[in-house]
Amino acid sequence: MEQASLKIGERLRAIRSARQLTLDDVAALTGVSKPMLGQIERGQSSPTIHVLWKICTGLKMPLSFFCKQQEAEYAVAGLGEKDWIKEEGGGMRAYPLFPFDPARNVEIFYIEFDGGVRHDSQPHVEGVEEYVFLVQGTLKMVIGGKEVLLREKQSIRFRADISHGYHNVSDKLCAAYNVIFHPNN
Repeated sequence: MEQASLKIGERLRAIRSARQLTLDDVAALTGVSKPMLGQIERGQSSPTIHVLWKICTGLKMPLSFFCKQQEAEYAVAGLGEKDWIKEEGGGMRAYPLFPFDPARNVEIFYIEFDGGVRHDSQPHVEGVEEYVFLVQGTLKMVIGGKEVLLREKQSIRFRADISHGYHNVSDKLCAAYNVIFHPNN
């Protein structure tokens, strides 16, 4: 995870530099403290998914931008432990399969939820849509306050610029592919 922390910090510094923003400016935009942002930039701290979402939302950047790899003519993705993101005490693991690409405006994750795990996601920027393809288990989605129960091999599409959450209502592992479409800027 150390390499991922350095990559996140380098990309945060690059965005800040390109937009001519100070750490104070980014703190005001994101609600993340200046000391925390400095630690992230230096690779001394690895942000939680919640902190990273706050940074992404404040800077209007997709989450996977911070995990982006150099692109080749084709790409084969697998579930490595190099760049995965954990949340909820490790009970939720998100594996970026295809990080955000501005030419495609899409990013794709494979996500695992341990039994009983609940994760509430911050609203994305306006116009973002998510598609969740449930591979294994049962997942209760809460989208804008409404509950939808997904069973194995079902899918859902929803506006992700509103509050939404994921809850594995069983005691068994739940796994899904998550495709996030970003609006054209």
